[in-house]
Amino acid sequence: MSGYETGGEERTFAALPPLRGAAFARTWWGRAWLQALEDTALDNEQLKRGRRHARDGAVGAVSVRPGRITAVVKDRDGASYRSDVLLRELSRGEWDRLLDLAVDSAGHIAALLDREMPPHLVEDAAAAGLDLLPGIGDLDPECGCEAWDHCPHTVALCHQMARLLDEDPFVLLLMRGRGERALLEELQERSASRATPAASTEGTAVEGVPAREAFAARDILPPLPAPPALPPAPGEPPSLDTEADPGPGLDPAALEFLAADTAARAHRMLAEALAPSHDGAAPSVPLTVDQDAVRLAAASPAGWIATRLATGSGRRRADLDLATRAWRFGGAAALSVLEEEWTPPPEALTRAKARLAEAWEDGERPVLRPAGPGRWTVVGAEAQLRLGADGRWWPYRRESGRWAPAGPADQDPGAALAALSADED
Repeated sequence: MSGYETGGEERTFAALPPLRGAAFARTWWGRAWLQALEDTALDNEQLKRGRRHARDGAVGAVSVRPGRITAVVKDRDGASYRSDVLLRELSRGEWDRLLDLAVDSAGHIAALLDREMPPHLVEDAAAAGLDLLPGIGDLDPECGCEAWDHCPHTVALCHQMARLLDEDPFVLLLMRGRGERALLEELQERSASRATPAASTEGTAVEGVPAREAFAARDILPPLPAPPALPPAPGEPPSLDTEADPGPGLDPAALEFLAADTAARAHRMLAEALAPSHDGAAPSVPLTVDQDAVRLAAASPAGWIATRLATGSGRRRADLDLATRAWRFGGAAALSVLEEEWTPPPEALTRAKARLAEAWEDGERPVLRPAGPGRWTVVGAEAQLRLGADGRWWPYRRESGRWAPAGPADQDPGAALAALSADED
């Protein structure tokens, strides 16, 4: 937090700007501070007026020192009052217990250095009888307006304090009796003392590896362990058919379907990774969200899954049905032929026309009419050939006024169209 000066065991924070349309506390520890205020104050009207003062920027610079925060707060009529909020300092013994808890976990110290209050440290401290965060009755007000309870001025000060705590939980620890610098020094000393082996004494030889030997062996690596065996089948996801009601918006059947699909994909990926040809295989291109929705619909045996996927992906159900059919014929490549209009470059178009000319013997060649880039419609028949970007030919059939995928791709346009004719027979 910018705008503060550090001097001994006191920090002074510059006045914060007015707050419009946002919460005073974003972090869980900032909200806990405000909850203690609301649980302590007896007059809700005073709370409302204090929040308005804080939002209007009526709180001046805030001084924080062990056991107390202080600021000058202005009323709307221009009158100013010195306001203080007191919080009990921890005793030396309590600080010793708290520091031991913090040193027990490197995560506690790392979180504090990242300006976060680790929840587990607060929980561990509470279990040891130490309350870091204030509770009901812990925030004791003093104000020049001589109110006996929390007045709008101390309420406003507490709300500004919540904003400061959001940025730096060390402010709370200072109120409890330890400044940031002193606290970190004590943590470092305790960490260092724990890291020193108790049995080591001056003059005792310490076993190790000479630096020359370690450097000489830098390129010698132990062999990798053998890869795991491929399970015979994907794992079974847990059943969600329980007596407990699902949470709002949660569909257990849909969640079970997604879990089963995830297990199947993981099994397939492991099989590919363990295959002998894996090292030379090209990396697979990740699916887009729309492509994955079509893949899921194609894999689903239940129609209601497709309906939900259509709604979630912004497609009409009829469009998703066509996309699903394409996916079953050829995955992402077939889907792109259905939904993307690809314009073949001149050389690819020349090769395609030559393939069309060579595909049928004289007298058997159907009459083909260009129907767009890379597409040819059979005159007199409800059939169409589409050229994919990979040079393969895809058969399509006219259904209900729309062109629908009708079979897998083939390198030979004649074979692709013949498969379509055989299917009609």
